[in-house]
Amino acid sequence: MFWINIGRLLMLSVWSFLIFSLVHPFPKPLNIFMHIATFFMVVMHGLLMAMFNAGQPKDKKLTAAGKLRVFLFGVFELLIMLRRQQAELKSPPAGNDDKHDQP
Repeated sequence: MFWINIGRLLMLSVWSFLIFSLVHPFPKPLNIFMHIATFFMVVMHGLLMAMFNAGQPKDKKLTAAGKLRVFLFGVFELLIMLRRQQAELKSPPAGNDDKHDQP
């Protein structure tokens, strides 16, 4: 979990650097590269979010905040969601005690 949070922090710093480069542009050759990198980042994270939404069951739709986290953090947020889902599958549902069924 530590490394996933480090990855999320790095992804947030990349986003902030790319947005900063749009507000305060770099000199001419680097400016073009930063625009291409920003476009590539938006397209790739948008595709990731679209594929994730397409794979979600209809009864478990993601909230707007969840979609924003997937868009910002990319695969790191998907790894956290996968771990949460695995933890939910391992733990029994609340209120479903087997003690009452035994004589």
